[in-house]
Amino acid sequence: MTDNTPLRSIAIVGGGTAGWMAAAALARVLGPHGPAITLVESEEIGTIGVGEATIPPIQTFNALLGIDEADFVCATQGTFKLGIEFTDWLRPGHRYFHPFGVYGIHKGAVPFEAMWQRLRQAGEALPLEAYSICAAAARAGRFMPPQPGSTPLAHIGYAFHFDAALYARFLRRHAEAAGVVRREGRVVEVLRDDRPDRIAAIVLKDGTQIDADFFVDCSGFRGLLIAETLGATFEDWSQWLPNDRAVAVPTANSGPPAPFTRSTARAAGWQWRIPLQHRVGNGHVYASRHLSDDEATATLLANLDGEPLAEPRQLRFRTGRLDRFWIGNCVALGLANGFMEPMESTSIHLIQAGIARLLEMLPTRAFEPADTRRYNRLMAAEFESIRDFLILHFHATERRDTAYWRELAAMPIPETLAERLAIHARTGRVYREADELFTKTSWLAVMDGQGLVAGGYDPLAAGMAIDEVRTRLQRIADVTQAAIGHMPAHADFIARHCAAAPVA
Repeated sequence: MTDNTPLRSIAIVGGGTAGWMAAAALARVLGPHGPAITLVESEEIGTIGVGEATIPPIQTFNALLGIDEADFVCATQGTFKLGIEFTDWLRPGHRYFHPFGVYGIHKGAVPFEAMWQRLRQAGEALPLEAYSICAAAARAGRFMPPQPGSTPLAHIGYAFHFDAALYARFLRRHAEAAGVVRREGRVVEVLRDDRPDRIAAIVLKDGTQIDADFFVDCSGFRGLLIAETLGATFEDWSQWLPNDRAVAVPTANSGPPAPFTRSTARAAGWQWRIPLQHRVGNGHVYASRHLSDDEATATLLANLDGEPLAEPRQLRFRTGRLDRFWIGNCVALGLANGFMEPMESTSIHLIQAGIARLLEMLPTRAFEPADTRRYNRLMAAEFESIRDFLILHFHATERRDTAYWRELAAMPIPETLAERLAIHARTGRVYREADELFTKTSWLAVMDGQGLVAGGYDPLAAGMAIDEVRTRLQRIADVTQAAIGHMPAHADFIARHCAAAPVA
């Protein structure tokens, strides 16, 4: 007989960002009368935790938990992020900005990008950054949250930079206050029940056995439950995204924190710079087929803005995803279900997306296969749309100066991305597929920034007189520039609202 009763217990294997995000969200939504939630983590194992940049959906997650934004930024040594500056990606010496928010203020049936492409065909359009309040504010080192009204100040999109280890601790406090029980210990055995897709319990090194109805695998790359026990397999995407290593090092601040992440292309990869209140996070992501670990470390250390605060740390990974994220009574989150090239700061979002869909399809003890199939299908689509967006950065480039860039320019790309590029090439159209993560603003910013020029423009703009198009876009640019003057400096905003205590 099918047991369609609610879950009585949930065990989360692994802490870090993924584990504590899951624990805090489940405890918050399911409440004190919901299933008992236990999180098992081991100080022996530790966490990776280099991801310090996020994207705007994290605001939704924090709101779900009832987190006060100022408290959160203060507790995590955070700063604000208006987008990403890409340097040397199209060609050495070139830069462009991928902003959050929107371009212009959308009114009427003709989208901004259609008008901009038409004016561009006439040779009169300003660079895209002129029409983005986030890009303009980032360039000026200014920040404020969105303001009520119909000006560009109402359309400020932002996310955060923060210390990932401090974020996990912050979430742990929220989760434990909501009733989550943390157990210290290393999992040494996973017990199955008589059904091949079910886990009965986990056994810790000290012999403690933890039984649960449902298990959340946050065990990192190992995938202790979902892969090693239940047999999920890894789908490797290194044919499109060949970077497989990173070296990271923190540095002292060399000036006020910029309200954006910087990504700089290198000979066989790229380098990140993420400003926090107490330090700057730096790293070099690269392909080991083209660059040795020593060469990658030397490149990173030669291109730092401040004094290193620790020894460089090496990381290894493969870009790709599992064939299944949820099997039987186990779902995987974080590194346990795959890894995405970190250039667009999507790792924390994918954890958040997995949690949101789990809550949407929270199982009963029957574990209906239809729920599992839908979850796996939606998460696969999420991973694949992000994959295509990331490939765009590496494939659409004029760089041919190293074997790495030549290979990326020549590689076959997924049909889904090829279709987007073909549509854009003819009419300059960009689109957002269903509820995928990256918006039209993101696709337009990167397509234009990576040198893709459309051969025409959207027919929707053909019904507008060119004078009207010119007037509208100039008005947007003027109002955008004027709005920046109402924004405080990023450092001043932090000092006034969410300054963290100095680090001893």
